[in-house]
Amino acid sequence: MRQRFFTWMTGTAGVAALAFAPVVFAAELPVGVELPLTGGMARAGNAQLEGIKVAADVFNQRGGKNIVKLTVIDDEAQPAKAVSAVEKLASQGVLAITGGYGSNAVSPASEASEKAGLVYITSGGVDSAMTSRGLKNFFRIGPASGYAKAVVGLIGDMNVKSVSIVSSTKQATSDLGQDVTAALTAKGIKVTRHAFDPAMTDFKPIVNKIKLQDKPDVMLMLGYENDYIGILRAAKVLKPQLKAVVGAWSLATPKMAAEFGDLVNNTVGTAMLPHPVRFASNDGRAFVAAYTKAYNKEPDYLAEFSYVQSMLLFEALSRASDKNTLKNGGIARELRSQSFDTLIGPVKFDERGDNPAFLNNMAQIQDGKVVIVWPKDKATGTLRYPALPW
Repeated sequence: MRQRFFTWMTGTAGVAALAFAPVVFAAELPVGVELPLTGGMARAGNAQLEGIKVAADVFNQRGGKNIVKLTVIDDEAQPAKAVSAVEKLASQGVLAITGGYGSNAVSPASEASEKAGLVYITSGGVDSAMTSRGLKNFFRIGPASGYAKAVVGLIGDMNVKSVSIVSSTKQATSDLGQDVTAALTAKGIKVTRHAFDPAMTDFKPIVNKIKLQDKPDVMLMLGYENDYIGILRAAKVLKPQLKAVVGAWSLATPKMAAEFGDLVNNTVGTAMLPHPVRFASNDGRAFVAAYTKAYNKEPDYLAEFSYVQSMLLFEALSRASDKNTLKNGGIARELRSQSFDTLIGPVKFDERGDNPAFLNNMAQIQDGKVVIVWPKDKATGTLRYPALPW
C-alpha cells in the first residue's frame, strides 16, 4: 500500500523571526492529518487541508505557550489506506488527528484512532451510525441531521408537490436519503427514490425514468462531486422537465462553479459560506484574511469546516497540555467541557461526540457566485425558482 506522506511545520517563519521571544520555547504539539488529497475526492480533501493549515498558522501565530506541528498523509479516499494512515500517524507520536472525508473512510479510520487512544475530529463523515459505536475519542462538528434539516427546509419552503431522489448506496447518502424521504413525505410531498451503485458512471437510465415516469418538480441528488457531474451531464442531454435541481454536500462550492459552470449553474446545495465570502464577526474576517493571504483565493465551506474543527482541537490540546492531561483523556474532556461559538454556529459535543446543534445553510450557484438562499435570516440573495442548469 503506497501513500503520499507530507509534513509541515506551520508558523516556523514567524517563530524564527522572533529569536528572543517566549514563543521560541513553546511546547510542540504534534497533530496528524488524514485526508484524500488524490483520487475521486481530492477536491474536497485539498480544500479541507487548506482550512486545517490556516487554523494551524493562526493558532501558532498567537504566540502562546504551545504550537502545533502537522503531519499529513494522503489516504486517496480508500478505507484501507485511511486506516493505514492513522496507524502510521500514531506510530509517529501524534497526539490527535483532524481530517477525514467520506464516511466510508472516516468510519474505519476513526476506529483505528480509537484503538490507538487518539482523539479523531472530523466534518467529513456524516453516517448516523458513527456516533452509536461507543467511541470515546470520536468527534464531528456536522452530523447528517443538520444536512437533512436544511434540505427539507428549503424544499418545504419551495412548496413543491413531488421530488425524485437520486442517491448513492453509500451509507451516509443512503441514511440521508431515508431521513429526507421520511420528512418530505410527512409534509405531503410525493417522493420517489432511485439508488445507484457508487461505481456507476452512466446515469442516463435513471434520469430517463425521472423524465418519463416520475415527472417531479425537483430532482434531489445525494452523492459526491463525481456523482453530481455524471447526473447533471445525463440531465443536460435528456432535459427532464424539472423546476429545480438540488444536492447535498460538495455541490455548492466555488471550485464546482469554476470547473463545471455550465453544468452546475442554478443548482442548489448545502453550504455555510457564500462566494464571495461575507463574515460579520471579527473571527470570521480574520479567517478569510488568513486564508486569502495563504492561497490567494477565498475559502469555501469545506475549508471553513476543517478550520473550525481543527481550531477546536488545537485549543483543546493546548488546555490539556497546560493541565498535564494530554496522555490521560484530557483532550477529549476539553472538547466536551463547554459550548463553543464558532464560524459555523454553536458547537457543543455530547457524550457520543456529536454536535446536535448543527444546522447547515442552502446555497445556489448563480453565474459563478455561491448565494445563500436558505434560511431566510442567513440569505445573501434570492432563490432562482424555477431555474435549471440547461
